[in-house]
Amino acid sequence: MSFEVLCFILALLISIGLIFMVIWNVIAFDDLRTDYKNPIDLCNSLNPLVLPEYGIHAFLCVMFLFGGFWVMFLLNLPLLAYHVHRYMTRPVMSNVGVYDPTQVMNSSELNRCQREGWVKLAFFLISFFIYLYRMLYALLS
Repeated sequence: MSFEVLCFILALLISIGLIFMVIWNVIAFDDLRTDYKNPIDLCNSLNPLVLPEYGIHAFLCVMFLFGGFWVMFLLNLPLLAYHVHRYMTRPVMSNVGVYDPTQVMNSSELNRCQREGWVKLAFFLISFFIYLYRMLYALLS
């Protein structure tokens, strides 16, 4: 098995995990909007997932960089840059994460977080099918 096939199989598995993380995020913010969850519970459930999500995506980008898959790396680079920017400009909190219970209930912040979740979901779904195509192409060639 070549490195390309292994790389895209791993990318498929990683993108499946990232899709589930983003779906969890979208559902949690929908629960907050409909008052099934309070902001403290939301932040306590989502903040521990922020660094693993960002780290897994960064690992995916580094894998594409070292593998020489420049198109895939450049496709993922804007989201990686957004993740770095988002984490560097997070609210001042005592724990890790980007969601602050005092700010997340703000209507504009809630809309931004939901929109971010839907955009990430679309990105990871499109990426999944691109990785699937590249894996099949590598297996058949």
